[in-house]
Amino acid sequence: MIRTPTKTLILSLMVWLAVLLGPFGSVARAEGLETDRVLQPQGLNHTGIYALREIEPSLTGTGVKFAIICRSITYIDDEPQNDYRPNIEHNCFKAEQFIFHDQGELPPGISPHSTAICSVLLGEDPDAFNPDLGQFYYQGAAPGAKADIYEFYDFLINNVFGLSALDADIVLAGIGSPFEDWWTRGIESLAEHCGLIIVASIGNGSNAYDPLLYPGAAANVIGVGVVDSVNTESLETSLANFSLAYPEHSSFGPTVDGRCKPDIVAPGNCLAASASDREGYEATGNWSSFSAPLTAGAVGLLVQKAKQEPGLSLAVSPEGGNCAIKAILLNSATKLPYWHKGRLQTDDDYFVPLDCVQGAGMLNAVCAYEHLIAGRNEPGDVAVIGWDNNQIEKSKTLENVYKITIPEPTDKFITATLIWNRHYQGFYPFEALLTEDSDLRLELWAVDPDNSDNDYLLDYSDSSVDNVEHIYCKAVANCTDYKIVVSHSDVDEQPDADRAQRYGLAWNVSECQDSDNIFWHDLNGDGIVNEWDFVVLVDNLVATVKSPESYVLGDINADGAIDVNDLQILLDHNNRQADWHKR
Repeated sequence: MIRTPTKTLILSLMVWLAVLLGPFGSVARAEGLETDRVLQPQGLNHTGIYALREIEPSLTGTGVKFAIICRSITYIDDEPQNDYRPNIEHNCFKAEQFIFHDQGELPPGISPHSTAICSVLLGEDPDAFNPDLGQFYYQGAAPGAKADIYEFYDFLINNVFGLSALDADIVLAGIGSPFEDWWTRGIESLAEHCGLIIVASIGNGSNAYDPLLYPGAAANVIGVGVVDSVNTESLETSLANFSLAYPEHSSFGPTVDGRCKPDIVAPGNCLAASASDREGYEATGNWSSFSAPLTAGAVGLLVQKAKQEPGLSLAVSPEGGNCAIKAILLNSATKLPYWHKGRLQTDDDYFVPLDCVQGAGMLNAVCAYEHLIAGRNEPGDVAVIGWDNNQIEKSKTLENVYKITIPEPTDKFITATLIWNRHYQGFYPFEALLTEDSDLRLELWAVDPDNSDNDYLLDYSDSSVDNVEHIYCKAVANCTDYKIVVSHSDVDEQPDADRAQRYGLAWNVSECQDSDNIFWHDLNGDGIVNEWDFVVLVDNLVATVKSPESYVLGDINADGAIDVNDLQILLDHNNRQADWHKR
């Protein structure tokens, strides 16, 4: 479905008006209800979810079902004591939203962790109050959706072990283990065989001694990292303003087998419902458990839209839909300061598709929506924004080619993302089927429409271990025609004549990332560039000397090293302040 120019112009004007109201559109309306109250959680505002609802108020998650996997808080002799449930008596919940799944052997108990996760995703309370914030309108990412809440052990026994399909559109897991195991592979097998979209937190960084956590670190799962709120004593300011993803608070890649994770990042410090008070709200802090439901909620809005319009149905098809949605989500993400493929080095790495701590960037719900409604485009001449759910066979099709034309390419960036599932047994212990896995390659070519001999390879992404390829490349100023090519990286190896690999692809053309963002220089996120940022820079410089493979921020000029040149840039920006500083 390709939009007509008139429809595209109208949509662009709607998006422009939403963005004009604030960062991603700070709204004064919630699902058609006029209100002067601030909407919470503000992390949803920062990632464009409220702005998306301003564009299309009906997008509240209606008709979408989540499966939320929750751990019990208490264990005795390694047995869960059934205290895994959200406090459904809280004002922000509607009891009919939930169905619970557990062993049923013990009385159910309340989990503060589950309560907070479910409120960020599903809550709605027009008359919410916090002593430090006053009155506000509380509205989660998908307040119109329903959810099945699964106790973790029950989920493993009844759904993963037997690979039993769930009656759900999206699985959300705020749990994690540092080790791959049969159950993490089982979850990957659910994604592959049942077409489930699975979103999971990636872990809470080096300060929490968290390596990458599974299932967020799993290949077929959308792993979500944390964007920190700003460093201030003002609760109101910290809940509304966010800085970067930091390795101290957001677990980072690569995985043990060399894959890139996380896939995407989102704010973690959200105002969430209290488990002990039916009217209370508390800040969660910067934890990936709360970045994940924020991201899953945005996915839920995309799923709702795709289910409503027949022309978008392939985006939620059991055959490859989870790859298409993941491609859209990653391709639309906002690059934050210091984004760079792999670790922070001089050149982009063609063999490492994502940033080791940011993934593809920060969730951008409005841009993801624009990708989705641009519609599916099959190989051939396509619009400058779109997606595909398709397949490629070694024995029949050497490459699938998508041709785009950019009328004004100066200062434009082309982004393309390719996703496919890894293959696993459909039964315990869900071993990886390495011989059935494909190794795909993504290329971007500059094209001379008059003479194909002048075409040249502009960029490519070709990881030997990842099932994601990602290109973020500046367009050539005097070149208007390009082609995005999907092919098999291992085409010269012995082909399996009967096997086709299904993939999701998304692409768009955009302006370059914001080079004036204060967080290029405000390294400690307190809203002002001063001596404390110099301390951080020097500490990070020492860290790179002691451990060249460390991931630290401070290479401001992106020359591959933290040095005196970066110190000079900081000096040039000394005393610069964010507009929220000391607010």
